[in-house]
Amino acid sequence: MAYIETFRTRFGKDIVAEFLPPTNTSNKVAIITTGAPGYPGGKEELMTLLAKKGYFVIVPRYRGTWESDGTFLEFSPDEDVVIIMDELPIGFRDIWSSTEYRIEEPEIYLIGGSFGGAAALLASRDERVKKVATISAVTDWREQKHTVEPLDMMSSYVPQAFGPMYRAEPSIWNKLAVGDFYNPTHEQDSIDGKKLLLIHAKDDRVVHAEPAERFANHVGAKFVLLPTGGHMGAGSAREPHIWKIIETFFTQK
Repeated sequence: MAYIETFRTRFGKDIVAEFLPPTNTSNKVAIITTGAPGYPGGKEELMTLLAKKGYFVIVPRYRGTWESDGTFLEFSPDEDVVIIMDELPIGFRDIWSSTEYRIEEPEIYLIGGSFGGAAALLASRDERVKKVATISAVTDWREQKHTVEPLDMMSSYVPQAFGPMYRAEPSIWNKLAVGDFYNPTHEQDSIDGKKLLLIHAKDDRVVHAEPAERFANHVGAKFVLLPTGGHMGAGSAREPHIWKIIETFFTQK
């Protein structure tokens, strides 16, 4: 698929985001919360698909990572999503051209993958969010100790592999291991599962499917278990078989 060149903006003081307006007039917004560690860019195909479907697409960099300012995990990443939602009707601008954008009464959808799945699930508590789809979402950080990417390993791996792209003390990943910060399972009683679709692969060794299925069952969310696929990110939403599932869920009344 040929993709459209994306733009950049800032939300709040710190949050840099790529964005793409829809190809037709629409107040639908898709905020994509990506995995970490890893570069949040490279989502042009998915952004183009969504723009052609009538969504204004936004891909933020979490505070303290990549092009954004701040300290990583000083704030729960779902708070970044709330800041973006707050500013949509106020207005924001393309940094290169200074073109101003304002989305009145936005109809907000979230697509989150892996690390960013937790952000999407937690941000779903905001009444402005209509539907959420996650792919390989982390639903309980305490369960990561049973996977091939335990959090204590991240404390040594991330500084070596990504350097200043994640700006915090190496031990910051241990903040997640406690389970009371940025953890959907800890907040599950305040989450409305009717808004949620969780997609997971049975053979995911990075974020196991079982905790996600338990979470989905507890909150009453729709859970789709794929037989294969391994660990997928938000960008996998562009795959036809996955997008079909998401689009059906997003368009259901």
